[in-house]
Amino acid sequence: MKKINGYVLIFLVTAVLSFSFGKSVDEYIAEAQGYLSNNDLQKAITVMEQAAQEYPESSVVYTYLGVFYSEKAQGMSDFSKIFEVLEKTFSMWDKAIVLDPNNFEALFYRGAWSVSIPKFAGRTRKGVADLETVVMIFEQAADPSLNEYLVQAYHYLGTAYQKLMELDKAKMYYNRVISAAPDTDLAEQAQTNLMLIADFEKWQAQYAEQTKHEDPKISALKQELKKDPENAGLILSLGQQYMDSGRYQEAVALLNSALTRDSTNIDFYKLFALGLQNYAGEEYNARISLDTDFRTDLAFEVMAVLDKAVALAPKDIELHFWRGVAGVQMPFFVGKLDQAIDELNMVVESEIPDEDKAQALYWLGYAYQKKAKTHWIKIVTTYPDHDAAQMVFDEMIPRVERINIADQKKPYLSVDFVIGFSDELAPQSAVWVEDKNSNFIKTLYVSGFSGHAKAKQVNLPMWSHSSQYIDVDGVTAASIDLGHHIYIWDLKDHNGKKVKAGEYSIIVEVAFWPSMQYQRIQAYIEIGKKNKKAIKEEGNLIPYLEINYVK
Repeated sequence: MKKINGYVLIFLVTAVLSFSFGKSVDEYIAEAQGYLSNNDLQKAITVMEQAAQEYPESSVVYTYLGVFYSEKAQGMSDFSKIFEVLEKTFSMWDKAIVLDPNNFEALFYRGAWSVSIPKFAGRTRKGVADLETVVMIFEQAADPSLNEYLVQAYHYLGTAYQKLMELDKAKMYYNRVISAAPDTDLAEQAQTNLMLIADFEKWQAQYAEQTKHEDPKISALKQELKKDPENAGLILSLGQQYMDSGRYQEAVALLNSALTRDSTNIDFYKLFALGLQNYAGEEYNARISLDTDFRTDLAFEVMAVLDKAVALAPKDIELHFWRGVAGVQMPFFVGKLDQAIDELNMVVESEIPDEDKAQALYWLGYAYQKKAKTHWIKIVTTYPDHDAAQMVFDEMIPRVERINIADQKKPYLSVDFVIGFSDELAPQSAVWVEDKNSNFIKTLYVSGFSGHAKAKQVNLPMWSHSSQYIDVDGVTAASIDLGHHIYIWDLKDHNGKKVKAGEYSIIVEVAFWPSMQYQRIQAYIEIGKKNKKAIKEEGNLIPYLEINYVK
């Protein structure tokens, strides 16, 4: 028999001792939490992954590993990578619940996260089921120590039903939060959400009133459809009539219902996709304050509908053209740009009329423009201190053009500025006035999403803090982008009263996504008996701000 090498023997003994005296689950968790408290999240995850290898049947280990993965997802800004981490997160909680179906912590975390991410991820209903199970368990237990979990479950269920637009259920759970935990932050949030729901219901009632006296053609088609509800021709005619009248919400609802009964009708899919695109392209309204992911979900739904249609009719070149154009128009996070380029190249090479081929080439060029911009954005975000980043800004910055405002009624103040950067999406921006003591005076402009989302948005923190959203209705408009912009202030405050002479400041705030670029620029000017001008040139995002007071 060969003699065992001394080093090998030492290794074997060490391995046996390590196995015999391995850490307990509680010790692994304590060690991981220690790393987390020292801001070393990756080390905390590594420790819990080791615990999962040693205790593969421990539901608790997988619960905590899911929690640490979710912490990682929260700290990420890359939209596509976030969902990769979230897939791992949910798989950990799934394992925990398979191992122990009564693990209410795993159910709670899985439910809370499922209803907090956008609906396009397809987890909202599952999250509701998890949270309602948690509520049932806790309400039956009547254990005061579980009250905090119970209140949070109410909160997340209110959030979920608000997203699903089941507003009576949302109100029920928000009222439960207020009853169970008055004078808390969650109760304050619940009260705010109840007010937003009330505003939306008021807006919805106004919309219903506006559309009450509808087009006679729509009325006639609806009557015919009542008599023959399965008539595809009538459904398409009514859907098209809704579209022609700009009533995209009704068109989408009609065609969605039709597709649940007949999921093979290609014409239904085409009109449905067109309706969704038009619906998504409408101006922001009160709905966005209830569900800030609404437009995002619509974008994913458009592509899902077109994917189904192409699968049903793969030789329909018109469908390939539609899917290609839609893929180019979609926001970057939908991830369909490369597919769209392939589609449009196929369309260009097919036997189609020259007019259609020219259209396909236009959208193909637009797609490559978007692809090129993505590289520039990567330079600015990944290599901000290199010469190449400044080259991007220098290339993007538009020429400042003078605008003739001689006919403007005096006195007035003009705010003239340049946005010098372009991201995947148009930025969120705000322009407002404060007095010399930083008291809010008036909002001159705010981007549509931020203006309607109000406290639900986190893009414009300075404008939000200053304005408290008290005057957004008349100044909220479509998002402005790269270029030269001018706004006129009539020297009235948000109550419509003329301001007194004195020093005022004009502030412009802009936030880009996904690059997370942000700038705020502020300039002071004296309002009184003399014309005044103030110019501020700093930064790359708002490289130029000029204020002119005309007495």
